[in-house]
Amino acid sequence: MKKYRGEDFRRSDDISIKQAVEKMLEVYRLRQKFDETSIVSAWPNIIGNAIANRTERIYIRDKKLYVYVESAVIKNELAMMRRQILGRVNEHIGYAMVEEFIIL
Repeated sequence: MKKYRGEDFRRSDDISIKQAVEKMLEVYRLRQKFDETSIVSAWPNIIGNAIANRTERIYIRDKKLYVYVESAVIKNELAMMRRQILGRVNEHIGYAMVEEFIIL
């Protein structure tokens, strides 16, 4: 908001940068790809560094989160945490983007 001699000069049609980015994501149909990228980059925060460091690959396709790990112990741990992981992922995005969690 610009000020000139103590007066506010914000026009009624001005929007915030966040609103502009949100509108651009919708107009160019980039929302889903943006959210997928956000989940992949936030994976260590969602699952924890110990498991994230052992995650070989992660991607989303058709509302399914695919996670590839080589360790049988980690696979078992992920399987037991399946519902929690789905909840954390969808909470991170703010809506139910992922419906299924598949461990490879």
